[in-house]
Amino acid sequence: MQKIWVRLAAVLSLGLVMAAIIQTNAQPPTSMAAQAEVGRVAVDVNDIGGVVTSSKGPEAGVWVIAETSDLPTKLRKIVVTDDRGRYLLPGLPKANYKIWVRGYGLVDSRPVEANPGQTLALTAVIAPDAKAAAQYYPANYWYSLLEVPPKSVFPLSLPPAPLGAPSFFGPPPKEVATQANLIDAIKSGCEVCHQMGNKATRELDPRMGTFPTSLEAWDHRLRMGQVASISFGGLTSIGHDRALAMFADWSDRIAQGEVPAAPARPQGIERNLVVTLWDFSVPVAFLHDVISTDKLMPTENAYGPVYGGEWSQGALEVVDPATNEKSEIKLPLRDESERRLLRTWSPQSVTIPSPTWGDQIIWTDPINAHTPQMDTKGRVWVNVTNHGPANPPYCKAGSDNPFAKAYPIESADGWGVDVYDPKTAKLELIDLCFRTQHTIVAGDKDETLYFSIPSGTGGIGWIKTRVWDETHDAEKAQGWCAPVIDYNGDGKLGPYTKTDEPPDPKLDRAVGGAGGYGVAVNPVDGSVWYAAPGPPLPGKIVRIVPGQHPPQTCMTEAYEPPFNNAAAPGVLGYTPRGIDIDTNGVVWTALSGSGHLASFDRRKCKVLNGPTATGQQCPEGWSLYQPPGPKFKAETDAITDWFYLNWTDRYGALGLGKNVQVVNGTGSDSLLVFQPDTKKWITLRVPYPMGFYTRGLDGRIDDPKAGWKGRGLWASNETRVIWHTEGGKGTTSQMAHFQLRPDPLAK
Repeated sequence: MQKIWVRLAAVLSLGLVMAAIIQTNAQPPTSMAAQAEVGRVAVDVNDIGGVVTSSKGPEAGVWVIAETSDLPTKLRKIVVTDDRGRYLLPGLPKANYKIWVRGYGLVDSRPVEANPGQTLALTAVIAPDAKAAAQYYPANYWYSLLEVPPKSVFPLSLPPAPLGAPSFFGPPPKEVATQANLIDAIKSGCEVCHQMGNKATRELDPRMGTFPTSLEAWDHRLRMGQVASISFGGLTSIGHDRALAMFADWSDRIAQGEVPAAPARPQGIERNLVVTLWDFSVPVAFLHDVISTDKLMPTENAYGPVYGGEWSQGALEVVDPATNEKSEIKLPLRDESERRLLRTWSPQSVTIPSPTWGDQIIWTDPINAHTPQMDTKGRVWVNVTNHGPANPPYCKAGSDNPFAKAYPIESADGWGVDVYDPKTAKLELIDLCFRTQHTIVAGDKDETLYFSIPSGTGGIGWIKTRVWDETHDAEKAQGWCAPVIDYNGDGKLGPYTKTDEPPDPKLDRAVGGAGGYGVAVNPVDGSVWYAAPGPPLPGKIVRIVPGQHPPQTCMTEAYEPPFNNAAAPGVLGYTPRGIDIDTNGVVWTALSGSGHLASFDRRKCKVLNGPTATGQQCPEGWSLYQPPGPKFKAETDAITDWFYLNWTDRYGALGLGKNVQVVNGTGSDSLLVFQPDTKKWITLRVPYPMGFYTRGLDGRIDDPKAGWKGRGLWASNETRVIWHTEGGKGTTSQMAHFQLRPDPLAK
């Protein structure tokens, strides 16, 4: 294996060449034809428009980027050229802008300065070679170069991890059962924090020093920084030595000049996209989901601030699109003296300094704010740790609380929910008996806020917000259901067995591997569904109906996507994370492991409960759709993109009609839009800054009569390591507004 420094020198040389190309390709005089075309693009006083040409003529399907630091926070607006290379940047606030061109097959043009009201003929720069062009490709294209072992070599036995290897997840397994298990590990296990395939991950940072082999360099890399135990723990789950060899080979081949196939440029409706981005939060932020409105009333909070939960700093981060300002709302503990009792999510020590932060502890994160939701009053409800780890007595065994009698919970590690009222700027802190993951507001009379429970037995919990408002009594307002299947089929819940005990046909049975992630409420029948990613594969989606007298009436069903099912041979769907439900009651879930969007129609099922209703009983209810994108370099059907969540556009916030499905292209800088009627996909890409990593998203209709300008989707850059995105250290997250206009020149 060649010395690491040789490869790094090659990579650095490429960077110098690209820099020289960009600097020496000054904006040359445009052709008379281009100047004439510019004159045909009409602009208003708050627009910039024109045409993009290169030495090959008009450049269709490339991005024109406008950026300014003159406003209270940095703003960017990005549009796509039409089939004649024309563009129009609409609705720009008064400021000085830098304008340039980025596109597949190009290198960035030199920025030119402009003001709203101007027309500009821009000259695109053709990339000198495939290597230079590939530097702008999304991360998932680079990740597709990873050589995954073929199906024939599984199961793979795993030797013990080396002594001293940090571990966050406990002892590693003794084997990797299938290729699907490995693919799920290298996607979910790595990309839950950051993109794989971006520049920071595919290249070995020269600041680490030099190493005899890239294998040793990768071993060192995964021991660096504050969360080394998390990174290394994910690696050892698929075999320390084999995993290191796989990733070392990947970065070796890239250093030697291997590049992925080129992505397609935006086509059709994709060219109508307008993306507006605002910088917000701080350079060490870990954003986790955004909210702009009430999901059931998408005109709530029209034109108002958009909120993001900030995990590491314990805050709500805010962008006001009306004023182009950012702000922060710090979230407190009920008793500050209890901070020392709480478990921090990130380890609070560094063994090997990171190239970016050295031995600095940048995350002191016991509050862990995430997954905000908005109610009909415009209040923001956000999951947090807000009190000490001990649960209130009414949560525990021995309490008269009916939920504690059925399923006592001794500790939830201090989890609760905070309520922020923008009208009064006041916060209320509410204790919860259960741990929380994602949330959703239901449309019932109590405006119930449902939570998926991530650990223990899993299940769902809730706060009836109306009851809280009337009583301010946390015990009266909350409840929870464990996921127990009516295994004996008698229509009621009785004594049940645990999943690790032999099944008893006379007893009901708890659902195994049912720790929850995404959660949704069916608008047709009020049932609550959540995604349980596993392990074990393939994971499942779980339906719970609390009934009239929970917890005694909590009825559970569980459904696994087709996975080695005799009724669906060859179909491998696995790892549901996101979940949402359309207005027809059809459930949609993003399968982050196999790389599918899946729909599930319970109405098609022949078996709903009883001793055979344990997961694979309803393959007829499932349909799987594969989004666009490259696959791994192996015999596999799994695409390399990773989907954090998915979202149903029930009310047409994007302007493409009702029940359009949107998948987070978390590994591809994009939102992936699926139209159920046509079965077609649309990719809405954020090309700058590269590394746009989404967790949650939301859609708002500011004005249903304002056309495309009154609608849009909201998402933010929510990677755990924001300095891995383009710009490096000092970069902050961005809040993005995605809008589709009727054509690429619409104002």
